[in-house]
Amino acid sequence: MGRRPRDAVEPGLAEAAPEPAEPHYHGHRERLRARFAQGGADALADYELLELVLFRAIPRRDVKPLAKALVSRFGSFAEVLGAEPARLSEVEGVSAGVIADLKLIEAAGRRLARGAILERPLLSSWSAVLDYCRATMAFCTREEFRVLFLDKRNHLIADEVQGRGTVDHTPVYPREVARRALELSATAIILAHNHPSGDPAPSAADVRMTRDVISVLEPLGIVVHDHIILGRGGHASLKGLKLI
Repeated sequence: MGRRPRDAVEPGLAEAAPEPAEPHYHGHRERLRARFAQGGADALADYELLELVLFRAIPRRDVKPLAKALVSRFGSFAEVLGAEPARLSEVEGVSAGVIADLKLIEAAGRRLARGAILERPLLSSWSAVLDYCRATMAFCTREEFRVLFLDKRNHLIADEVQGRGTVDHTPVYPREVARRALELSATAIILAHNHPSGDPAPSAADVRMTRDVISVLEPLGIVVHDHIILGRGGHASLKGLKLI
């Protein structure tokens, strides 16, 4: 009878193969979720909040490097959400699913901000109006010109983008604003647009255009309550600055 090799193992007694180690980022994800649950968004840096958004679209990869790359490229959590899909797709690792999730979060933020001004007199909810305009426009990469149409109780009838332009210019046609106000039976409006440069200071052209709109609407009995300019650094009110 032959001798059994020294390193032979009896059948059925082979050691089980060790289970693969859990990826290191799994524990990180749970810790991040716990911090968010305990302290909310204020407990997280912008890139960490972005990681939470990316977890769903990228379930099996460490997303911290991608989150940091996005914030580095665009500047902040809000600016990542407001970035155009084409620019987002230029960042390595950003898939169509990631873009869809980012745009969903952006749309949810806008819807929440809009809900805060519906069914309220806007002039008595001015901080909510500013929050809404900031959520919808402040981080856009191109200029948008928006008009909030109000009824005689200063409740919102409609909120419409009247024009989209380049990084520093949007054409505005006062008679088109007047026509739409008459169609909606609006008695007052609030104008708003963004400065993608980040500086909300009004230009001479902004002031001139606002006065042109006022001169067209005034004979129709339609009041321009204000023109708000939004930028990453804050906002400017032409009425507050006594420019109208």
